[in-house]
Amino acid sequence: MVPDFAWTVTVDPLTWAIGFAHVQVETRVGPHFSVYAGPSVRAFDGILAGTNGPYVGVGAEVGVRGFFWGEAPRGGWGMVRGVLASVSTGSPQAASALGGYTSALVGYTGVLGPGLVLSGGLGVSYFDYGVADYGVHGVAPAAHTAVGWAF
Repeated sequence: MVPDFAWTVTVDPLTWAIGFAHVQVETRVGPHFSVYAGPSVRAFDGILAGTNGPYVGVGAEVGVRGFFWGEAPRGGWGMVRGVLASVSTGSPQAASALGGYTSALVGYTGVLGPGLVLSGGLGVSYFDYGVADYGVHGVAPAAHTAVGWAF
């Protein structure tokens, strides 16, 4: 018998590479749907050219997954997500702005053994996340990776 998981807690290692830290708490809201939410922090310079600079962002991420194969929170899915954050510089002429991004992705979540979650997906994002002359603006490829625990 396959264990019946209703919740996951995950982190997205790929976003760490681009300077964003996320923790996602997901719950099943029906056999084929889940929602998740968690903090989103742009804490350090990432590897994307043109996005670095002396700014930080603190906000929240929310997402909805529809599972077209399997039952939430595992299987093949389509997802929309959004991030809204307060973005600011730490310079003497401090500036702040409201920023964010939204994405649409398709992917797969697997739960291995007693609850190890591995997830990945690809899609497209629209960014308006930055302040002053720093940040990311426009359409860009989106990717989702996650590792965590299901319970």
